[in-house]
Amino acid sequence: MSKKIKIGIIGGSGLDNPDILKNSKIKTAPQTPFGKPSDDLTVGEIEGIECVLLARHGRKHNVMPGNVNYRANIWTLKEEGCTHIVAATATGSLQEHIKPGDVVILDNFIDRTQGRKQTFYDGEAKHPQGICHLPMEPAFHEKTRQMIIQTAQQLNIAVHKTGTVVTIEGPRFSSKAESNMFRQWGGHVINMTSVPEVVLAKEAGICYAAIALATDYDCWKENKEEHVTVADVLATFKKNCTKVTALITAVVPKIAKENWDQSCKELQQPFMTANVLERSTGYRIALAPVAFL
Repeated sequence: MSKKIKIGIIGGSGLDNPDILKNSKIKTAPQTPFGKPSDDLTVGEIEGIECVLLARHGRKHNVMPGNVNYRANIWTLKEEGCTHIVAATATGSLQEHIKPGDVVILDNFIDRTQGRKQTFYDGEAKHPQGICHLPMEPAFHEKTRQMIIQTAQQLNIAVHKTGTVVTIEGPRFSSKAESNMFRQWGGHVINMTSVPEVVLAKEAGICYAAIALATDYDCWKENKEEHVTVADVLATFKKNCTKVTALITAVVPKIAKENWDQSCKELQQPFMTANVLERSTGYRIALAPVAFL
């Protein structure tokens, strides 16, 4: 029997509409070894497929990027039984050909955050013990990415099939010099939340993919009228977030029809051969096997 599929949906700014779920109800945010997640969960269904919606910044959008409890968020979705996470994120474009309103299916990242916890295995009491040396290529789950791309094409949504996201600490936007540097590095879009979310999801053995909505051209373009502002970002959200919502609701049943046993098995494989130390957290969650050095 194939593994039961359950989809976690992480919504970012303007992309966390609970109405996408049928028969939905609010579930109180659970306590985890890492504290509580960003907010209570919305559990429900999309075409009969069980889904869990979590607002990354809280339903009132009161949690800034550096204060998001990423570890609690991913841990919670893992405990809820999520095999997949489809994340939505608002991004600035670092390239001329990625226009505001475009959808990008991320396949890589550059981390420019500062001091965020990027592993469950930090050696603290009641946390998983050991050191996890996690490979990050591929960074995002390829089979899930391809299903999102194919679904976007079927919906006639113009989509960029690859994209490297530069994740900055925030909450401030980049300076022009920083923005141009990120362009030279090969960044395609920029946001404040993909790291460590993608890292932790992979460490937890979850098939994770992200749909990025470009909202602006950051501040690298010479035309000052196109420099990023909160007002412009929100306006672009309102105009374009429906296509992201449509893409998520369409891809969920397609994901559920596939057999993911091999993908789940691969994500649960040990990352390195090493002596295994005893690990006991007092919690029932089982993360991916890790390397202990």
